[in-house]
Amino acid sequence: MNLKTFSVLFAVSLISACASKGTTQSQATQPATSGTPASGTKTMSSIDGTYTGEIVGTVDPRSKFAKLKIGMEMPEVHALIKTPDDMQRYQSGKAWIPFYFGNDSFRVETYYEGEGCLTYTGGGTYGGTGGQLIRITVDKTKHCFNE
Repeated sequence: MNLKTFSVLFAVSLISACASKGTTQSQATQPATSGTPASGTKTMSSIDGTYTGEIVGTVDPRSKFAKLKIGMEMPEVHALIKTPDDMQRYQSGKAWIPFYFGNDSFRVETYYEGEGCLTYTGGGTYGGTGGQLIRITVDKTKHCFNE
């Protein structure tokens, strides 16, 4: 295979991979959802309006989560409602997209006893920053943390 053929095949595979994912720069921080959204899931714009996030379930107006907004930074959330009871970090599907330079290759999920889970962007494969709140899940059973 010559260099020209290789370049064309590489470009076609890259374009088709991006097209199948539907990834654009403006969608770089959108949360990934598995299948259809759960009942009671609302899509919300971030504070600055650059991406959308989710609120899963109904937030009780008296809960800690009622003070939160999609797009808040993790330190801001911790200052407002204190540190979580548990935390985990994992790769999102975007970690496997060639040349993806967004801040959502990893996710950080925190659990608050009796409240539910908060999901944040966790940074990029090539060192992009993360820490923006992208999902609020109301779940008093900790099921949201073990999915």
